[in-house]
Amino acid sequence: MSETVFSVKRPRKLRSGVVFASPHSGSDYSDAFLAQTILDPLQLRSSEDAFVHELFQAAPRFGMPLLMAKAPRAYVDLNRSIEELDPALIDGVVKRGQNPRVASGLGVIPRVVAHGRAIYCGKLSQTEAHRRIDTHWRPYHAALQNLLDQARVEFGQAVLIDCHSMPHEAIATSGRRMGGLPDVVLGDRFGAASSAEIIDRVEAAFVSAGLKVARNAPFAGAYITQAYGRPTRGQHAIQVEIDRSLYMDEARIEKTANFEALRKVLTDVVAEISQLRFDRIALAAE
Repeated sequence: MSETVFSVKRPRKLRSGVVFASPHSGSDYSDAFLAQTILDPLQLRSSEDAFVHELFQAAPRFGMPLLMAKAPRAYVDLNRSIEELDPALIDGVVKRGQNPRVASGLGVIPRVVAHGRAIYCGKLSQTEAHRRIDTHWRPYHAALQNLLDQARVEFGQAVLIDCHSMPHEAIATSGRRMGGLPDVVLGDRFGAASSAEIIDRVEAAFVSAGLKVARNAPFAGAYITQAYGRPTRGQHAIQVEIDRSLYMDEARIEKTANFEALRKVLTDVVAEISQLRFDRIALAAE
């Protein structure tokens, strides 16, 4: 499969059933897209999980693949279902029920970026929407499932670590005050997307590295976590949200002096996660 719309960094040898992925850190803004939008490039990038793939780039060194999208989230959101088409943006789409993500402009083809800023001045055609889905969404998800299938064949179970970043204000205004604000939020759809032991061990890896961790609030995991988390089938999914203020200037979308230090911390986390062994987990579940 051509990797023109995504990139996979593969280890020389698979040593773990864990797959890392970054669906929202893509930054390939095509001239055609820039000609369609009414926003400037910096405003478009406000929706990016900028630099997240770099924070977790050590995964292949420890025997785990890292899948990275190239297209930006403002162009096509890989963490949404292809059914989440926005009737306020896509011409001819009929409104079906009430989907809060779509209603807020955050469907599979987003209508807005951060702070509700409109990306376009009019509507897009269904042809354009489905072209983006066919050329970007489908290949990315096919590659992701392929990596998970390989891991499950090799190790009996597969674990997806779906890597994201969150605006600091998202947690600063969430009302979490006891014990301080979290650096990391892990989402497993309140236990539906991962076995308890696996998410416990993933959380322990972050905590042992000195990071404050919360679960499922304010982010429990979106489409990817929901679609790929099938613990009874030996496939687990955990969404990881990192506070952007730990490593970047959110207004300028630039790395701060803390970036390398956080990457080193997360390399320790990645190394620890690579030690997940499923034989003991399977026995504990019996």
